[in-house]
Amino acid sequence: MSGNRTHFLKHLAPTSEFPLMLEIVDAEGVYLIDAKGKQYLDFIAGISVSSLGHKYPAVVEAVQKQAATFMHTMVYGEYVLSPQVELAKLLTDQLPQSLDSVYLVNSGTEATEGAMKLAKRVTGRREIISCRKAYHGSSQGALSLMSDDTFTAPFRPLLPNIHHIEYNCAHCLLQITERTAAVIVEPVQAEWGVRPPFENYLQLLRDRCTETGTILIFDEIQTGYGRTGSLFAFQKYGVIPDVLLLAKGMGGGMPIGAFVSSADNMRYFSDHPILGHITTFGGHPVSCAAALATLKTLLSHSFVNEVVQKEAHIKARMKHSLIREVRSSGLLMAVQLDDFDMVQSVIKHCLEDGLIVDWFLFNDSCIRIAPPLTITMSEIDKACDILLSSLDKVAQAGVNG
Repeated sequence: MSGNRTHFLKHLAPTSEFPLMLEIVDAEGVYLIDAKGKQYLDFIAGISVSSLGHKYPAVVEAVQKQAATFMHTMVYGEYVLSPQVELAKLLTDQLPQSLDSVYLVNSGTEATEGAMKLAKRVTGRREIISCRKAYHGSSQGALSLMSDDTFTAPFRPLLPNIHHIEYNCAHCLLQITERTAAVIVEPVQAEWGVRPPFENYLQLLRDRCTETGTILIFDEIQTGYGRTGSLFAFQKYGVIPDVLLLAKGMGGGMPIGAFVSSADNMRYFSDHPILGHITTFGGHPVSCAAALATLKTLLSHSFVNEVVQKEAHIKARMKHSLIREVRSSGLLMAVQLDDFDMVQSVIKHCLEDGLIVDWFLFNDSCIRIAPPLTITMSEIDKACDILLSSLDKVAQAGVNG
């Protein structure tokens, strides 16, 4: 075993008992390259992060230029820093007028935490509602929003006054009342294995929140930045939230997140108490430069407009006796198989043949597909060929086993 792999196992805190153990030394376009020079087609984009692929020239140039200019200067919100200002201006230019103020953070989890605090401060209420089978982050507050005992029980007590409803259940919306500070929902539930909203569900949710004076938070940490075929998923479904959460694809591979709301709402953080929400590294100039380059690229190129066509092409290729269903919203896709063991076998065969796919946190019988938006049709065909071949191997082993 190489030195790096040995030190990885000894000195880096683990997150599972079966890490993939790929030793990546380079990456470019849709490919990762390991220490032996083997190329892997990245069909999950680092869990919807690398929307422009790896080492996208405009992002690399922006990072290098900003790193050579200045990096950290002061905690977020104190100095006027052009990468932050330009990013916030361009981002809000793409959003409705009610989403005109950006709070920059380091990650999606931090965006969730900030939005929860904002909702409590704006409404004066304490109850927060989230959906079952939803993932909004792993810190204490964000974890409190999770319904699955497997992931939450070992860390209790968590935050009080958190209640869960079923996603896509119109009747469940009656649980939103004048006691509810906020409802946080993914427009498309990702970690449940890609569950798009039923017709009118998001509008009914919007109406109920408006009726009860409840803050509606859309978690677009996975669905944002073109992933579903529009710049943001709420635009695709025609429903505007009070707070928008962003991260993952935002930074072109650099760590950054944000929660966006109205300037009137955000002012609550500036008094009673002053510095009601602070962050040292949120809005780091280098990450902001990368995010600005990423957004400019998405706005000036056809990648987002091509998502639906690429989605259809992948779905047309996903025909196999082991596939039970393919669910998708743009290039966020779930290939439903029978069980976890089958999924793990497919993932293993795909890796052997140079393709990276994955599973979902709350649906381990699905294969995750979420490639860079920059992927070409020929690269899609190559990935689909490997995936279908891997399914053949699993099916044949089942017959012979």
